[in-house]
Amino acid sequence: MPDEEVLEEGVLNPIKPEIQDPLLKSLLAEDDSLLAEAPIELEQQAPLPDPIDEVDCVVIGTGAGGAPLLARLAMAGLKVVALEAGPRRDPTKDYATDEKAQHFLFWNDERLSAGQTPVAFGNNNSGTGVGGSTLHYTAYTPRAHRGDLSLFTDFGKGVDWPFGIEELEPYYEELEHFLGISGPTPYPWDAKRRKGYPLAPLPLNGAALLMQKACAGMGIKTSPAANAALSARYYQEGIGWREACTNRGFCQAGCNRGAKASMDVTFLPLAEAYGAEIRADAFVTEIERDAKGRVTAVVYTQHGEQKRQRCRHLFLCAGAVETPRLLMLNELALTSGQVGKNFMAHPGMQVWGTFDEDIRPYKGIPGGLISEDTHRPSDADFAGGYLLQSIGVMPVTFASQMARKRKLWGQPLRDYMRSYNHTAGINILGDCLPHENNFLELATEKDARGLPKPRVHFTAQENEQRMNAHAEKLMRQIWEAAGARDIWAFERYAHTIGTARMGLSGDDAVVNPDGRAFDVPNLYICDNSVFPSALSVNPALTIMALSLRTADKFLEAQQRLDG
Repeated sequence: MPDEEVLEEGVLNPIKPEIQDPLLKSLLAEDDSLLAEAPIELEQQAPLPDPIDEVDCVVIGTGAGGAPLLARLAMAGLKVVALEAGPRRDPTKDYATDEKAQHFLFWNDERLSAGQTPVAFGNNNSGTGVGGSTLHYTAYTPRAHRGDLSLFTDFGKGVDWPFGIEELEPYYEELEHFLGISGPTPYPWDAKRRKGYPLAPLPLNGAALLMQKACAGMGIKTSPAANAALSARYYQEGIGWREACTNRGFCQAGCNRGAKASMDVTFLPLAEAYGAEIRADAFVTEIERDAKGRVTAVVYTQHGEQKRQRCRHLFLCAGAVETPRLLMLNELALTSGQVGKNFMAHPGMQVWGTFDEDIRPYKGIPGGLISEDTHRPSDADFAGGYLLQSIGVMPVTFASQMARKRKLWGQPLRDYMRSYNHTAGINILGDCLPHENNFLELATEKDARGLPKPRVHFTAQENEQRMNAHAEKLMRQIWEAAGARDIWAFERYAHTIGTARMGLSGDDAVVNPDGRAFDVPNLYICDNSVFPSALSVNPALTIMALSLRTADKFLEAQQRLDG
């Protein structure tokens, strides 16, 4: 070992170096007190929560499933802690109008994708951070239809939900007014709603205007869509004023204005105002139980340190991939054999065209126009249905789709991208049926934490293939009527759904209609994993509605026990 270093009790301690600079040496010599080593005051970390401290509820996940119930439980006076795997960020400082720079919003841990129609992950369907996937969702918030919950009754295929639409309607209404949904009143495909949307629709972008005109000529009814982005300044109870959308169009890269109703600017500040604690960068790995099988604590890693939080009740709201993964890792709620089963993804077929008009597809709310005339097409050869919507697209996303579908690369891709500002798209959001070949399992391959990676098997079945074919034909007709050239289709599947479905019996479901696990009396699951069917609309509003309903059912049950 070199002379200038000594090893003492396993610590490498360099000898204090001699001062070499003559001027500095003379200045220090004038004041001997400066030569003495002053004690260095290190910043003291706040004491960790006492692991003996037991809270009423732990909520895993702060997205559309976790945030609303977190606020509801806190407002009821319960002591609640939320654990979020991702960081807390400041949208005003951390969100750029740059889709590559915003890659940190997505769940970027590797997920293995299998099957004949492997699902893309990352920016396609999952996020991380305080606010979950709502940080990058495009704010499309249509309600589910009554028939979406009764596929088996109506078609003899799929599975019915264990309750009807009347259970969700009060929560839809509450959410639309709390979040400040911008949309048409009356709603063309549900004109009997008790209340209209609180704000007028957002302006239509270039793709929406083209689609609107073409559909009108074809006899297809359209309307400005319902979006969880403010068309005007809006006062939100418990939050204050939120500013209106500036139509910058980068919703999927995060809203830096607070106009989009992501959970970090809506339910989460409300929850914290009522005493909820949110712990960011807290990755949950273990769920502890007592001899009776009740959850007693959650173990998580935060900033490299393992921590433990005791709780009386656990709400698992981590999404349709991480929720079943946690259940499998901890061998929890597995009696039904349905954990990881029935994975679904929405058919999201897109059709693109090039126009003479200057479209600027990055501008405006991405999903500006909707048609639900195809909810139950008269000429359908499939169960369920789909909605049509105009779509905007950011440039890198569009270029990647061109490379994947049309195999363009290098100079041909650059040449095509010169027409990007003249590009417009339409896509569908369609129902998907559960199937035994579509499921999630734990792989033998490990991630950076040493945990088995999730492997998701998905193959589009005959029903989804027929729906895609029907929709592609119709969308091509719309774009032809609009004057597009170079029309092409891109098959995709959006969102992660199923894997811990709810039902009336523990024989074929993981949770009951109130979200409580059949196997574990103090475990609740609330996210898109509990959906028995995929619905023919975007899932965010329904996930939030289920979240509020689950919280209310839980509080009612606790009141009965206390009484």
